[in-house]
Amino acid sequence: MKTLKTTYKTIEVDGVNIFYREAGNANKPNVLLLGGFPSTSHNFKNLINELKEDYHVIAPDYEGFGNSDAPDANSYNYTFDQLANTLEKFIDLIGLNKFTLYAFDYGGPVGFRLAAKRPELIEALIVQNATAYAEGIGAGFESAMPFLQNRNEETEKPIRQLFTLEGVKMFYHAGAENPERISTDNYLSDFNFLNRPGMDAIHLNLLHNYSSNLAEFATWQQYFRSHQPSTLLVWGKNDPFFPEAAARAFLNDLPTATLKLYNTGHFALEEYGDQIANDVKDFLAQVYSK
Repeated sequence: MKTLKTTYKTIEVDGVNIFYREAGNANKPNVLLLGGFPSTSHNFKNLINELKEDYHVIAPDYEGFGNSDAPDANSYNYTFDQLANTLEKFIDLIGLNKFTLYAFDYGGPVGFRLAAKRPELIEALIVQNATAYAEGIGAGFESAMPFLQNRNEETEKPIRQLFTLEGVKMFYHAGAENPERISTDNYLSDFNFLNRPGMDAIHLNLLHNYSSNLAEFATWQQYFRSHQPSTLLVWGKNDPFFPEAAARAFLNDLPTATLKLYNTGHFALEEYGDQIANDVKDFLAQVYSK
């Protein structure tokens, strides 16, 4: 019987209120869950429930996401460097000095920046459908390439389609084994957050900045090679954005990593949440028994 409750908090970081979910006993090992577009920390709610009895779990919303503040795109610099900078200050403010990093989607480029800069923080890595390798960029990015290379009104058009209800559903349904197992609550919540006033400008800026991550790949790969963190790769193998090849690329630099593939798409937790939770718990038990 699970007795510990999840709490819902905010903390101010450089004048921006950052929302986060927290669960578990703060005296137990820390797990930091980082999500991605178009979702928020609610994507981890079931995983948090599975981990909270044995671990101290934190899942923040980045600025411009979910329940965190969303400063106007004309006055705030929405880049992956900025998200990582905010995250670093956030973990220092809440006193998170060592943790397992769970990086999903945008959580990869945000979390890997932090890991490479402050490797002493990272006790282990769990990566879900994110990439640090050029070969990990899947066919799902093809329609975005003109926008990434030359942003203008014309190249923005297919990107704006991602903010529609059908566009958001696509992230959840593409590659899914059975879309009927995916709760409508999740993509409806994401759609509502994305369609608040000013959010299109915020996410266009951030998506356009995604190309900046490619310049960081070599730095992240060097971190993996130099520090060899214990790593678990949990992967929806049918993901059009970060396919199975993205997962296998990590094994070049982290040959002892464990790879778990699931017959689903980008949001693997939606269809295979129970299996992923069990694999994560087995992995963490090994990490923290050493």
